[in-house]
This record gives sequence, C-alpha cells and structure tokens, in this order.
Amino acid sequence: MATLRLGDTAPDFTAETSQGSLNFYDYLGDGWGILFSHPADFTPVCTTELGTAAKFKEEFAKRNVKMMALSVDGVASHAEWIKDINETQNTVVNFPIIADEDRKVSDLYDMIHPNADDTLTVRSVFIIGPDKSVKLILTYPASTGRNFYELLRVVDSLQLTAYHKVATPANWESGEKVVVSPAIPTGEAKEIFAKGVEEIKPYLRLTPDPTA
Repeated sequence: MATLRLGDTAPDFTAETSQGSLNFYDYLGDGWGILFSHPADFTPVCTTELGTAAKFKEEFAKRNVKMMALSVDGVASHAEWIKDINETQNTVVNFPIIADEDRKVSDLYDMIHPNADDTLTVRSVFIIGPDKSVKLILTYPASTGRNFYELLRVVDSLQLTAYHKVATPANWESGEKVVVSPAIPTGEAKEIFAKGVEEIKPYLRLTPDPTA
C-alpha cells in the first residue's frame, strides 16, 4: 500500500463499528471528518483521548466535522472499553469506533508502521475535507497524547483558508490576523480585503481575519 499523502483522496470503506456497520463516505456526508487511530483497546493514553474527543464533539459539530475512531480490537471489546472510558473520563462516547480486526482500514490509511510495531496501528489523525481529500495528517508516538485544542485550531485554519485567499501564521487562533496569500499582488489584496492590508515585507502581508 502506497503512503497516503496530503491532497490524496481519502479511501472509502465500510466497516463494523461500535455503532453498527457504517460506510465512511456516507457517514461524513458533505461535511468534514476526523479519523483517528488507536493501537488497541484498554490502553491508558487512548482512554483519555477518546474521553476528551467525546467532550469536544459539540465543538467539532459546530464546524461541521464528524469524528470516527479506530482500534484493531473487535466490537465486543470496544463495548467494554467504552464503559471504562465513560466511567474514568466522566463522559459518554458519542461517536463510532471502528473494529478493525482484519487491519483493512489500517492498511488503507497506512496506520501500521513496522519500525514502531508490526501489528498495532500508530496513533494517527486524518482530517478530511468535504471533497474527500486528505487535508492534514498527524502521527503521534504511543507515549504522547493528542491535543484536541490543536485539532480544533487546525480545523479553523483549514476551513478559513479553504474559502479565503489567506494563510494562518504560527500559533494563530481564530479571530487573529492572517497572512495574505503571496500569489495576490498588494494592490489587488487591498481591494479584496476591505479591513486593510498591513505590509511588513513585500512577501509578508497581514489582514484581519475576514470572518471575524
């Protein structure tokens, strides 16, 4: 299986999940999606992550983003693990977890890295746009939990830059100044961005968040 890269079409699949058999594209509909993998059920860091993801579901839903997780264990195991997650994280897991016992989805998304582990999936995150292309890939080691505030920030950036001719600078948060696309001449940029253009260098120009 070739490595999945940014801009590639996210592979479609139908899989058994903690919420029944689901087709990925049907589940996402015309919105955005986050697919994130876990090495196995009943793992400590992933337990905290799935609990946090459940708490963040409403924030992602505001952005028209649906979540789907994956673990290489079966549906019955997922059901027991979800009980632990709900108890220990004081939440209710409210999104499907794929039961990828045959590693079908793991292989489609290149989630198994032999140098890390021959059988277990690495902890990857894929953000998928409405056009079903891969917009972001993050891969974490087993010892480092994911930052869901960062995933929200990235979604805000991806959605802003998908519809406006801007980029977001380092540590950008929603509502802060953004970078004018370098492909736009300054004169044209001043016509496009009515809130003003601040020229720091000919190649570095800032404008207020056009959606703020």
